[in-house]
Amino acid sequence: MLDVALRHRFGRDGFALDAAFRLPEAGVTALFGPSGCGKSTILAAVAGLLRPDRGRVALEGTVLLDTARGVDLPPERRRCGVVFQDARLFPHLSIETNLRYGLRRAPAGAEGPGFEEVVDLLGIAPLLARRPAGLSGGERQRVALGRALLARPRLLLMDEPLAALDAARRAEVLPFLARLRDATRLPILYVTHALEEVDALADRLVLLRDGRVLAEGAVEDLSARTDLPLAARRDAGVLLPCTVAAHDLAGGLTRLEFAGGTLVATSRPEPLGTRLRIRIRARDVAVATEEPRGLSTRNILPATLGQISPGSGPQERFLHLSIGPSIVLARVTQDSVSRLGLVPGMPVWALLKAVTFDHLGGR
Repeated sequence: MLDVALRHRFGRDGFALDAAFRLPEAGVTALFGPSGCGKSTILAAVAGLLRPDRGRVALEGTVLLDTARGVDLPPERRRCGVVFQDARLFPHLSIETNLRYGLRRAPAGAEGPGFEEVVDLLGIAPLLARRPAGLSGGERQRVALGRALLARPRLLLMDEPLAALDAARRAEVLPFLARLRDATRLPILYVTHALEEVDALADRLVLLRDGRVLAEGAVEDLSARTDLPLAARRDAGVLLPCTVAAHDLAGGLTRLEFAGGTLVATSRPEPLGTRLRIRIRARDVAVATEEPRGLSTRNILPATLGQISPGSGPQERFLHLSIGPSIVLARVTQDSVSRLGLVPGMPVWALLKAVTFDHLGGR
């Protein structure tokens, strides 16, 4: 468990941070928000790279920082593995030597994965004899992850580790980050402003704006809240946990089961039983007051209309659709609400195309 409470101001009239939150014992907690909201400042204070004006940081009962009591452990004693945007590898050393440097920094007797296990986990065995200059950006970040992990940390801190990579390299590294999350069961504090990284990796979300915590909780819960800045994004929508139930190879389709029903998506490579989390964007959901027929849309799900809340524009509205215990959002116009006579409590049908689920991530 990581407890964080920090207050800091840069200069007399500069940026002010006043944030407090808690991390569970394992899993990924994402610090999410626009540039300049305080994400990296928090990470630096937890790592011991910045001393805040006031604050307290405690990890599994060990106090790392308590300005009121004069406690401020140096970075090397905090046992935090830090991964930055740039890999910061030693350019004159081989990849194997870079990795073993992390192993040498591990405290005597500390438990954690061994060298071969980390190399296998991150798929970097073919890189061991090479130098950092000969690697792609994605490969360098995987090595940086391995070096941090071999130091046997109690907490992993990642400061936008994929921000410097192009889309192809990010797609290359994300599965390795997911494997690391599942294999190590360490608490991970992950700074990002990319929603697709949150979707793929995060268990919990701390939403920041102007140095303050707007909300924190499970990613699935916060994604369904239309009172948060997330709802203003054009890709706003809910994250829906589901399981791969069947493959239709001839039709090129995959059937996904979730709490409340079944969805049909375009064919996925994951084996049966794989747990996924899909983003259903509100702009991709249509509603009907009568059961539609003769449509190309495969997913026509009976639902109950719940709350109707303001959208991101003056003429937009969010419809909260209950499909069993699950909630799906639909972004519609006020004209649609009036024309269809939509009111909370009425039965409707939610329409989702099979090709819209392009944010699938293994869990």
